[in-house]
Amino acid sequence: MQLVDQHTKKIMEGCKERALDAGLSFDKESLEYIVTNSDMVELSPKHMIPTLYDYWLHDIQVLRGKGEYEYYPHNPYETVINTRPAISFYNDNNPDWLNVMIFYHVLAHIDFFQNNKFYEKTWDYDFKEKALTEKRIIDKLRSKKGRWVDYVLEFARGIDNLVGYYQNLSESENNDLFNLPSKVDFYFNTFLQDIKKVGMNKFLEEVERYNSTEANNGRSKEDLFFENVLILNPEFDELFMKRNKGEVKKVSSDLMQYLMNESKFLNKKENEWMKVIIDIVRDTSLYFSPQIRTKTMNEGWASYWHEKLFMNDDRINGHEISFAKVNAKVTSLSRVGLNPYAIGWRLFMFIEESQDKGKYTYEFDKLSEIDKRKDFDKSINNGRDFIFHVRENYNDLTFFNSFLDQDFVDKYKLMVVGQRINQQKMVKEYYVKSRKAEDYKQMLINSLYHPPFIKIKNISDTLYLEHVFEGKELYRDYIQNTLIGIEYLWGSKVQLETHEVDMEKMRADEQANRNSKPTFRKVLYSVHNKKVTKQVLN
Repeated sequence: MQLVDQHTKKIMEGCKERALDAGLSFDKESLEYIVTNSDMVELSPKHMIPTLYDYWLHDIQVLRGKGEYEYYPHNPYETVINTRPAISFYNDNNPDWLNVMIFYHVLAHIDFFQNNKFYEKTWDYDFKEKALTEKRIIDKLRSKKGRWVDYVLEFARGIDNLVGYYQNLSESENNDLFNLPSKVDFYFNTFLQDIKKVGMNKFLEEVERYNSTEANNGRSKEDLFFENVLILNPEFDELFMKRNKGEVKKVSSDLMQYLMNESKFLNKKENEWMKVIIDIVRDTSLYFSPQIRTKTMNEGWASYWHEKLFMNDDRINGHEISFAKVNAKVTSLSRVGLNPYAIGWRLFMFIEESQDKGKYTYEFDKLSEIDKRKDFDKSINNGRDFIFHVRENYNDLTFFNSFLDQDFVDKYKLMVVGQRINQQKMVKEYYVKSRKAEDYKQMLINSLYHPPFIKIKNISDTLYLEHVFEGKELYRDYIQNTLIGIEYLWGSKVQLETHEVDMEKMRADEQANRNSKPTFRKVLYSVHNKKVTKQVLN
């Protein structure tokens, strides 16, 4: 692995100038490395981010990747790391015109990393250097504590999706990250998350409702917003007044943070080194959380700009057809399965076009006639500015919820595809299940990363974890080992309350030829001295 040569670096610098002129915003300093196409499969996050540790499983993944490469060689590929300076990796056999396309794609990723609000906690430091320092800390601990370091690493990684990402995002030195009025800050960061413990969908619905509320008839935005809040939650004002008097204590909804703060075992002097490991795993998880939550937007944004900038670059004259072939593969719509490049790219173009025509208005919303909606055009022509606003303030969930409508589904002939067994032919068939925007949107939302929400209680030194059930059970194969790991870190008994599919009832329904939806029953897992038991609660 080595830095790109001066000829290729000059191409990148030319791409930077054109991207900045087009409105993208990013640090000018960046590092570009080249590797062989075959070796690209070994560039897992473990190598690029030293905090991601060595595990024997990685060797299997590399062998599998190399096997795939033997069948499908010469695939253009890039990887970019959100650090300071930004680092990207490229194949060593790319022609110049392909590098132009890929460089634009990478620069748009960097712009997204450095401007989207959900990455705000990653803007101010060099994560690569921080991760390298943490790697050295782990190696030093491993030399002293041996295999126990790896046990703690495994236990911590078993729960690293239970970090308080949104809570962490809302924190700052002055507790005023977005300069919100104190009442609004209390509502979103304490009342909804710590007192009501609402799910993420409800939380984001309230964010959207707040953003869409406008001052009217001499009444402020906040007054109008909280008028509805008090109808549904009459206790809110009293709790807010108690908060101002210091009577309401903020409680962490972050299991890793809770263990570090409250575990008597971890806070013993001889075990405090374990907290260092857990904190490193937690930091790494928090760092990558925004990438998980913005994958479609991020890839759509990069695809949007690599096309816009490539087609206006005079250096690629004569390679338009080659570009079209590669671009078609990257952004092709999948009838079965989802391509985040394709959906994100098309949705950004759709948003830009809709804003240009003034369609995000009440005047357009109240139109019901198809022809009038199709011909509607107020020629506002500020769509480009608007998609920069979207890039800055949205994640995948709010992106889909806010902009994916029936017009978008109809324009690109999108559909929800179902599967069924043809009993006569004994084959699996695919069929069009729905062409409704709500169904397609729900399919996309269901595909998004959605970690479980866990309520944490300490009952007589028993750590009681209540899984707030949202229609999906936990992955059962991981429950026992994860609970054993939590028991070790907690130092005492651990219980998990969750829901699972009632298989007995489903089999009974099947035998009675009754068609019914899956029913769930509440169960309680308990772990004590590394032994896990389960009982049905209802």
